[in-house]
Amino acid sequence: MPEHDFDAVVIGAGAPGEVCAGRLAEGGLSVALVEAHLVGGECSYYACMPSKALLRPGELLAEARRVPGVSEAVTGDLDPRAVLARRDEVIHDLDDSGQLPWLEERGIELFRGEGRLDGERRVLVGDAALTAGRAVVVATGSGAAMPPIDGLDSVSAWNNRDATTSKRIPSSMIVLGGGPVGSELTQAWATLGTKITLVEGDDGLLPREEPFAGEQVAAALREDHGVDVRTGVHAERVGASDAGVLVELDDGARVEAAEILIAVGRRPRTAGIGLESLGIEPGEGGFLETDDHLKVGDRDWLYAVGDVTGRALFTHMGKYQAWVAAENVLGHRVEAVAEGIGSPRVTFTDPQVAAVGRSLAQAREDGVEARAVDVATDSTAGASFYGKGTRGTARIVVDEKAGTIVGATFTGFETADLLHAATVAVVGEVPLERLRHSVAAYPTRSEIWLKLLEAYGL
Repeated sequence: MPEHDFDAVVIGAGAPGEVCAGRLAEGGLSVALVEAHLVGGECSYYACMPSKALLRPGELLAEARRVPGVSEAVTGDLDPRAVLARRDEVIHDLDDSGQLPWLEERGIELFRGEGRLDGERRVLVGDAALTAGRAVVVATGSGAAMPPIDGLDSVSAWNNRDATTSKRIPSSMIVLGGGPVGSELTQAWATLGTKITLVEGDDGLLPREEPFAGEQVAAALREDHGVDVRTGVHAERVGASDAGVLVELDDGARVEAAEILIAVGRRPRTAGIGLESLGIEPGEGGFLETDDHLKVGDRDWLYAVGDVTGRALFTHMGKYQAWVAAENVLGHRVEAVAEGIGSPRVTFTDPQVAAVGRSLAQAREDGVEARAVDVATDSTAGASFYGKGTRGTARIVVDEKAGTIVGATFTGFETADLLHAATVAVVGEVPLERLRHSVAAYPTRSEIWLKLLEAYGL
């Protein structure tokens, strides 16, 4: 078996693994990057990027129809085939060759195949053995979770990969799961002509966000896209039918469609990666438990970043963790603290839901003397030019004792770009009295901050 020696070996070339490998190489280390599928990972080819490519045309068309003078120029509907073609362009037709020059420029050696730990500082890939003088970083990511529903294995269910790369447009679809993935893909396919029933077991969509966020998204899906949104019910049984798939719900209802999409969460890719060779047992849910330096257990050479840790299942948080891990490997003591503060996150539906930190309920559960301040997202002069007539609420959650913001949520048209100011305020623990001197330009939608602080009483 050929032996290859490196300073560091990174298993998994999704965004976190790629970023970590890059920073280690730029720090002067020799680095091997192991990937069985596509360099760039889930986000680039099967999640964030293709889903946004599917969503964007419908959002642009809706916005054009809201603007007088522009709406008169809109004479037709979306061209679904062109939308799918643009999606394929965004994901490079599932070809990662464009990613390779970036690795080559940094001297990173790519090994194609399944990476498996084989004792201390050793990784097997096919017929090659890689040894790591300084560190091994596990960045194997996550895959779609499949719930234990009776009969689900008897039908050909879609997961997020199927839904973001399909070459055909289903006539109808049942979506199980009303979180960010289920809500986004419901809207995307509905804009392309698919008739959809969305089923969420919780009492509302986006159950981890402020209640008003899920309510507004559900209303938009129903009213603007004709989606049959059902909350507070669960699928009990799945089977084949003449239409394609039949789902029996626990309220006695039966729903049929040509396809079924499962969007109920993620499972870490920890099986089969050789953890047993180190005596490591995954934690709850199969995730790899790490400390705030991203080290696994008491081993000073083994790190994990990204979805596989379960700390925060977002691409941007995985990239942040990659930076933390790389800094520690390079001898710079850095701790990952952002997850504890509350990861920034965006659900790219229309209305968008952009949030950071804690919701009002979460803050109160944590013992914070919390107060929520709400204003309409379209209450600024700048909002006159964006999202005319769309729904939206802006909320800050204030720690009354500390005088700082511990959470913020913005719903409405393209609110994602309002989020980073909130993230800076939350992470920086900026006192509200000081924040009042941060003046937003007129007429921009950033003046929502003025409206929020005025509503708070400043």
